[in-house]
Amino acid sequence: MPMLNDIIAKDNLTLIESMSLLNKTARKILFVVSEDQQFLGSLSDGDIRRWILNGGALDAKIHEVAFRNTYILKKPFALSKIKTDMEQRHIEYVPVLDASNKIIDVLVYEQLFNENFKRSGQTQIDIPIVVMAGGKGTRLDPFTKILPKPLLPIGDKTTLEVILERFLPFGVDHFLLSVNYKSQIIKSYFNELVPNYKISYLEEDKPLGTAGALSQLNGKYNKSILVTNCDIIIDTDYAEILNHHTTQKNAITIVASLKKYEIPYGVCEIDNSGDLSSLREKPELNYLVNTGMYILSQKAIKMIPPNCFYNMTDLVERVQLSGERVGVFPISDESWADTGEWHEYKKALEWVPR
Repeated sequence: MPMLNDIIAKDNLTLIESMSLLNKTARKILFVVSEDQQFLGSLSDGDIRRWILNGGALDAKIHEVAFRNTYILKKPFALSKIKTDMEQRHIEYVPVLDASNKIIDVLVYEQLFNENFKRSGQTQIDIPIVVMAGGKGTRLDPFTKILPKPLLPIGDKTTLEVILERFLPFGVDHFLLSVNYKSQIIKSYFNELVPNYKISYLEEDKPLGTAGALSQLNGKYNKSILVTNCDIIIDTDYAEILNHHTTQKNAITIVASLKKYEIPYGVCEIDNSGDLSSLREKPELNYLVNTGMYILSQKAIKMIPPNCFYNMTDLVERVQLSGERVGVFPISDESWADTGEWHEYKKALEWVPR
């Protein structure tokens, strides 16, 4: 049985706090209770994602977001029926409540029936994976004057190796690298490394921005592609991102992180006449920030002009103007690390397992 304290969340937690708790427990579910321990519902990252994508407030409390029709049990119950119900509902955990509506136990499928839980949905991804590795990495000077940014170390591996290896459990064994700056060093490194995956290269004879090199893929595939920057490490379920992209019929899906910014000052708000209308002491602001990972449909790739400097922001704008859909897949702030500047790179050294 999981520790109850690990899987139970008070209803006054914020979305960001609950996403952090979901990451720490790695159980994909929280059971929400009131201050007096009354059971209110359940919360998964899918519930949070639906709330955000439906326009829900990013600073909401989880009692507003929780799923209220959670499957629950009260004693006595029959295990045979529970197994059937859990399999049909695709649920791995079931709370057991007492007569006063308080959680007294949580049943776990694998422990209860001594067999692995068969999770629904896709677990492999069969699309090209492109890593944009052609930039100079000027924010990491002077190191990037010598080494290309993708080869900066994270423990005993390079940043690029860490990124690529995140995809291996999803059945990916071939990657495309867009290269320009110090490309020969990158190629030599991987030629000597001889990894258990294949790497092909998209050559940039000149800097082409964050999307320009992708025009080389126009007409080469009949499926979407996943694109990621070479300075971000994202630890999430890539199959879920692809499934979301496909079911939503997006031309572009942007992977975005829910991030909280704390302003260390009192913030003055003024009215139209310049008078102070309110003074907020050290407010917290919540945003969805672009992580630098995308899934692009073939429709989007066809809109990238050939051999031109072209940024992903230009492509997003062009796709939207065409009437095609640009969607967002939210992830927790603790599910990604940005190695593109020194402050974040130092955090990544602590975040990424060795």
